[in-house]
Amino acid sequence: MLGSPSNHTLPNAATFILVGVPGLEAVHLWLAVPLTVMYTVALLGNSLILTVIWADPGLHEPMYYFLCVLAAVDIIMSTSVAPKMLTIFFSGNGNIGFSACFIQMYIVHAATAVETGLLLSMAFDRFVAICKPLHYQTILTPRTMLGIGVAIIVRAIMVMTPLSWLVVHLPYCSSHVVLHSYCEHMAVAKLACADPMPSSLYSLIASFIIVGLDVTFIATSYSLILRAVFNLSSQDARFKALSTCGSHVSVMVLYYLPAMVSIYMAWLGEDMVPLHAQVLLADLYLVIPPMLNPVIYGLKTKRIQERVWNAVTITLTDSNCLNPKKEKRLKQVFAIGHTGSSSGAKVEE
Repeated sequence: MLGSPSNHTLPNAATFILVGVPGLEAVHLWLAVPLTVMYTVALLGNSLILTVIWADPGLHEPMYYFLCVLAAVDIIMSTSVAPKMLTIFFSGNGNIGFSACFIQMYIVHAATAVETGLLLSMAFDRFVAICKPLHYQTILTPRTMLGIGVAIIVRAIMVMTPLSWLVVHLPYCSSHVVLHSYCEHMAVAKLACADPMPSSLYSLIASFIIVGLDVTFIATSYSLILRAVFNLSSQDARFKALSTCGSHVSVMVLYYLPAMVSIYMAWLGEDMVPLHAQVLLADLYLVIPPMLNPVIYGLKTKRIQERVWNAVTITLTDSNCLNPKKEKRLKQVFAIGHTGSSSGAKVEE
């Protein structure tokens, strides 16, 4: 996939050393605590979304397929970096093999490209659902869904494979200390004995094209959605639609803004932005969106809320962990407006 490393690479470069957050080594343990929480929430939340959608045939629809794939990508992306980052923060062991480093780099960049494509697809799905509701089933057919998925993956592979090839084939013959907490492209390329400008320029152009085009289409979709929402006669329906759109836009801002700022800060260099700020921002952008996506896209979706609540109550009831009063109180706390269900037994005072 990535090819073999350059023949000019010396044996001591067979292992890179990740330093974590340069300049903040004294607080690595403090950084590990929130990172552990965020990674755990990301794993549990996305695993829950995957399980609920997979187990319930009623959720086998385009929007939920996109959510399912997004959850899987979030797990892959966060897992590719968080465990190693935690190892560095807790134990100080930043050793990572040459091949492992470039595999991690490829996964991070490819997953990022896939995720931005998924966010665009989900914006398109919402556009069709709100602006073309009568044509939803005819536009987003299973064949169309498959085509969109294949296109997203092919685009990620076609764009990211050349970037990885360029970096792998640079000669690494001097320092092998990576001033980062994971194998970020720019941080690794700076260690090369040759000029890393071709790979750095390719990275900048590729990110600008992919993110720039996707953000443009996403902004267009939500602009059309907002126009349709403001034409709704029902104030309640308008409020619900605006709330949903606002949540989605918030996640996209949290995803795209740190990503683009991180890329351009790396180009500006340490003279403009402290290195520890660059590394922290790059770390957070790989962990925070996977943590928030299940909440914003999944658990705020009423049908998924209902399935999650039903699964929780059935599990707890079967294991005799609830008495009637506790069950009633939990239903009041987690009420999601599901008034038509009659699957459970009547709760007594």
